[in-house]
Amino acid sequence: MTGLVARIEAATPPGRDRAVDALRALAILGVVGGHWLVTALVADSGTVRGASPLTAMPHLTPVSWLFQTLAVFFLVGGMVAAGSWASARERGVPYGRWVGGRLARLFRPVAAVLVVWTLAAAAMLAAGVGESTVRALGKLVWSPLWFLLVFAVLTALTPLVARLHPLWPLVVVLHVDLVRLGLGGPHELGWVNVVAGWLVPYCLGALVARGRLRGRTSRWALLLGGATATAALVLWAGYPASMVGVPGGRMSNLDPPSLAAVAFGLAQCGAALLLLGPLRRVLRGAAAWAVVAVVNLSAMTVFLWHQTAMIVVTTTALLLADGPLPGLHTVPDGAGWVVARLLWLPVFALALLGCWAVFRSYEQGGRRGGGSLVVRESAPERHGWARRA
Repeated sequence: MTGLVARIEAATPPGRDRAVDALRALAILGVVGGHWLVTALVADSGTVRGASPLTAMPHLTPVSWLFQTLAVFFLVGGMVAAGSWASARERGVPYGRWVGGRLARLFRPVAAVLVVWTLAAAAMLAAGVGESTVRALGKLVWSPLWFLLVFAVLTALTPLVARLHPLWPLVVVLHVDLVRLGLGGPHELGWVNVVAGWLVPYCLGALVARGRLRGRTSRWALLLGGATATAALVLWAGYPASMVGVPGGRMSNLDPPSLAAVAFGLAQCGAALLLLGPLRRVLRGAAAWAVVAVVNLSAMTVFLWHQTAMIVVTTTALLLADGPLPGLHTVPDGAGWVVARLLWLPVFALALLGCWAVFRSYEQGGRRGGGSLVVRESAPERHGWARRA
């Protein structure tokens, strides 16, 4: 272990902003933890269906505030992509090669998930598994992939949006919600927010990369302003308090992104920017940095396979056990389910570790354990934009 820590420290460029990587790691782990906590697979009359503890236990809504961290991921994505594009221009790298390389790193590991789950779905159907069960399992794996498509679009648009002020897409989100929710406009209009909503933190990240929002005052204003706006929208404008979709709910803040979700994301971004300084101090230590670096090197693998890990544990236990197990196959409708689910989380993590061992090479360009360790994707400071965000 000491040797691995030393290798990671030696492979890290001196100018790398480790705190930015820590924010990315926290965002990915937040999504994973959130899915594992608010997604249940209920075994019922020979079928498996999806359910959410938030349906029966709305008092757990604050869990969605802690684990819905996509805005932070888009913030970091904007920071890094804007800096990377600026560096590419300085070095004379053409746009096609720059965007091709970034999208290849993004989608190379996706191909493995699609192939494995296409074969798995076909095998389950051939074995007589009900279509509703196959659909429920497949949805858990494939539905999170929507965010990668949005992220890819924003990455490709970086040369156009890197200098776009985040207020512009925020105004778009405001007007879309005003028309579709306040004036009874077409529901389909909300899909404009799929791009505009996540463009807000992405552009905010590019703004930070240019050296803006350096002071703690502006970051506190972002945090408090976003939180106040979110509270007002929930209390007086009828938006749901949950920042994730709840089955059977009147509307979802994420499907498509609502003004409340975007305001909440701004609060999260303010908090994330305030954490940069403390994180830099903590990550001076080689051991702490090694943990963050390993998560970042496997961030896509963790994201893409975490639902599969949960499904593997759930279905294996269903086949081996005499009946449904609490927190794994039972209806999420009480405190007992929550306690049991928390006890299952380490098992999910072990299954995810197994998925990581099998599929990490697709993310790391085909290199396996014996290959050299390279800490990729340097932060904006390395590209000559903001010296310290």
